[in-house]
Amino acid sequence: MKTENLTSKEAIEEMTKLVRDIKIAFLLTDLKKQPINAVPMITKKVDEYGNIWFLSRLDSEHNSNIAKDPQVQLLYSHPSNMEYLSVSGNASIISDKKIIENFHSAEDDTWFRDADASKYSAIKIVPEEAYFWDSSGNTLSKLFKRGLANARGENPDIIEKKGKLTL
Repeated sequence: MKTENLTSKEAIEEMTKLVRDIKIAFLLTDLKKQPINAVPMITKKVDEYGNIWFLSRLDSEHNSNIAKDPQVQLLYSHPSNMEYLSVSGNASIISDKKIIENFHSAEDDTWFRDADASKYSAIKIVPEEAYFWDSSGNTLSKLFKRGLANARGENPDIIEKKGKLTL
């Protein structure tokens, strides 16, 4: 299996591709406390610098946790496509109304149960490090590799790409 260690531009491109494919992440906050606070979040945008953006309620537990400690972890998983991404970085709460309005959609009101956008904030994650596993290539080829490995009594190596993204 080939392990890639991508740098800057390539890393941002790979991370952006995976985030757009998967879209929903678990945002982990208060990482020093057990159990870790984890909440599913819909990604609103990955900007040109690789920052990942979400929309959140101002009074949410994860916003409170970020205010105390900005270190966060994002976990993206798309098992049917065999795509996975883990991102660690620092988060900040953004109250800029234009940014919030730009990200806001009617779908958000269902999640937040409140159409009052003044109660929303944006969360900006500045990634420091990320790891990815991507085996989203040809499924027929993967099945063939798995069958061949099983016939030989071996473990199939079907992950096509994995690596560390230096951001």
